[in-house]
Amino acid sequence: MAEKSFKYVILGGGNAGGYAAREFSKQGVKPGELAIISKEAVAPYERPTLSKGYLLPESPPRLPGFHTCVGGGGERLLPEWYVEKGIELILNTEIVKADLASKTLTSATGETFKYQSLIIATGSNVIKLSDFGVQGADSKNILYLRDIVDADLLVKTISEKKDGKVVIVGGGYIGLELSAGIKLNNLDVVMVYPEPWCMPRLFTAELAAFYEGYYSNKGIKIIKGTVANAFTANSNGEVKEVKLKDGRTLEADIVVVGVGGRPITGLFKGQVEEEKGGIKTDGFFKTSVPDVYAVGDVATFPMKIYGDLRRVEHVDHARKSAEHAVKALFASEKGETIDEYDYLPYFYSRSFSLSWQFYGDNVGETVLFGDNNPENPNPKFGSYWIKDGKVAGVFLEGGTPEENKAIANVARAQPKVESLDELAKNGLLFASKF
Repeated sequence: MAEKSFKYVILGGGNAGGYAAREFSKQGVKPGELAIISKEAVAPYERPTLSKGYLLPESPPRLPGFHTCVGGGGERLLPEWYVEKGIELILNTEIVKADLASKTLTSATGETFKYQSLIIATGSNVIKLSDFGVQGADSKNILYLRDIVDADLLVKTISEKKDGKVVIVGGGYIGLELSAGIKLNNLDVVMVYPEPWCMPRLFTAELAAFYEGYYSNKGIKIIKGTVANAFTANSNGEVKEVKLKDGRTLEADIVVVGVGGRPITGLFKGQVEEEKGGIKTDGFFKTSVPDVYAVGDVATFPMKIYGDLRRVEHVDHARKSAEHAVKALFASEKGETIDEYDYLPYFYSRSFSLSWQFYGDNVGETVLFGDNNPENPNPKFGSYWIKDGKVAGVFLEGGTPEENKAIANVARAQPKVESLDELAKNGLLFASKF
């Protein structure tokens, strides 16, 4: 097969790939210099839409409505945009070998792609229960959510199993957002997770109590402290039961598993320095290999604000790291410098009529403010995390744009806190000073 050569290649067509492409365009990339190689069949899109809006029973978003970079408040980059800019979109193409020494990528069909500079934006794969040999985990209608093909299959299965029973395995982002979306389609929903409360990587017990109460009021049953350890199927091979480790058995027409992901770094094993499960980079997303950058989920980078190395799986970081890497690449070519990446961790979620945001680091003592009663029709509450007498992080449910900006500012400023009781009493008023 003919070999293709490009000055720049973005490997991965997810959120990071789309935002990197836009930044390449801003930096003046010439037609024919840049290619995006993606396993997916469509141009980069805003992946969070799949769990937040795609399942809505009325007027759900569909492509081309949520191509990047619309999620970050920018222009929607339709496939024609790439053509106009002379950026080659190489879709439906899985790269199975990466030789960083010879700057060559090889696809599953034997095509080869040469590059001068590479941006690794391969993202993560979902963790599947079949990876652990869970009995019956390969039954039909045990579904996962990572890409639009998964989302379309989930929508199709929901429509086929009207009024059916759904078991959600996992109590994190995907579990909470998909439980809400599926419940809005009038299916019976049960959530199962091993932790003592939902979203344990971020939520305190007090925060989780609100969401668990709210979901229960919506008719979603929650089973905590146990795991799904086997599945049984009917004569058609479709899942019919979920067996729990505590001995209980749940009926199920659909099972949706959301137990996390793994960064896709296998192509580069032994070729590039790794740390904390990702590809180690500097503050410009340069890896240990010249002319190779890594962004988004796969990058372990210096978290300047906290003085340590971290890997962050979130769309906000995917967007911003991609843009920063491209700026750094062009500055390097010109012999110029830019500031190192200075990221403030940010997470958010939307489900039912709820909407929360979190900024900073969830370490130290916690101070709850507001009313986290799940019966509240218009909830507004939150939490501060205080470490070494200073604000480390802030969470807010139901905030206005101005209030969300205020909690971001206070998380960045990390002001001293004289009294935890006063902080609880003042709540958002404390953040508004910054």
